[in-house]
Amino acid sequence: MFRIGLGHDTHRLGPGAGLMLGGIAIPHDRQALGHSDADVLLHAITDALLGAAALGDIGELFPDTDPANKGRDSAGMLQAALGRVLAAGWRIVNLDCVIFAQRPKILPHRQLIRERIAGILGVGTEAVWLKAKTGEGVGPIGREEAIAAECVALIERNG
Repeated sequence: MFRIGLGHDTHRLGPGAGLMLGGIAIPHDRQALGHSDADVLLHAITDALLGAAALGDIGELFPDTDPANKGRDSAGMLQAALGRVLAAGWRIVNLDCVIFAQRPKILPHRQLIRERIAGILGVGTEAVWLKAKTGEGVGPIGREEAIAAECVALIERNG
């Protein structure tokens, strides 16, 4: 038995010293603004996995109204979600992810991001794919006001 989940996240951008993307610090003159470390990619993956297993979403597990989540590491949030998915009898087949950002270019960081995500999830890098799209200068992505990510996750029942 297979299940598919879709995750999406968007964060505003502001002046700063870099972005967290896929658990990797990416040098940049902007930063994502959020209650946690604002890693849009890990947030989208977390929601995709929770959705595929019908186990809620990131906002239920880690509400931004809880002071304990201020500045929280998104990798830890993803690991907690993964624990729920595994405990419910599922395993990850693969992830297909997209980052939407005018800048920085993602390609130079793609392999390291894939390796980091695979390590967090305990899967091979072949199970994690990542693409990037610019905003072509249009809308909040194109004007560098926001960054977004989406992920589709395929899981299957263990045994």
